Amino acid sequence: MSSAMESLYQEVILDLSRRPHGRGLEKDAAGESHQVNPTCGDEITLQLHLDPGTDRIRAIRWEGHGCAISQASASLFSDLGPGLTTAELQERIELFRIAMRSRGTIEPDEELLGDAVALGGVSRYGARVKCAMLAWVAGEQAIMLAGAA
Repeated sequence: MSSAMESLYQEVILDLSRRPHGRGLEKDAAGESHQVNPTCGDEITLQLHLDPGTDRIRAIRWEGHGCAISQASASLFSDLGPGLTTAELQERIELFRIAMRSRGTIEPDEELLGDAVALGGVSRYGARVKCAMLAWVAGEQAIMLAGAA
């Protein structure tokens, strides 16, 4: 990845941590998960909201605190989910996990992960991968608790 692209992605992460998307919990979540990164203390509560009677995601909402990476990742995850089925979102969570575990050898697929590719460089820093994965793990748990996947 070029240094210009890395710089752009760093700007995206910082901007999303300052102006997050999807922040604020709502009533009537189909599934909700609270996750903590014990290494650094980042926390997130993430809610999955489905269209009534379906497994199609209406919204992903969250609250939490932590580093810029964890907050930006929660914003990116909340942008990714709406309109997908829970199975489609689960597939994207697994693709993101594979990219994050690759230590920089696998670039995230922009077609499937959208703007979450901005977090691709994080995979080179093992200690930061948990920060990037926090919302995604919460999303996976919320899907399971919703009984939708």
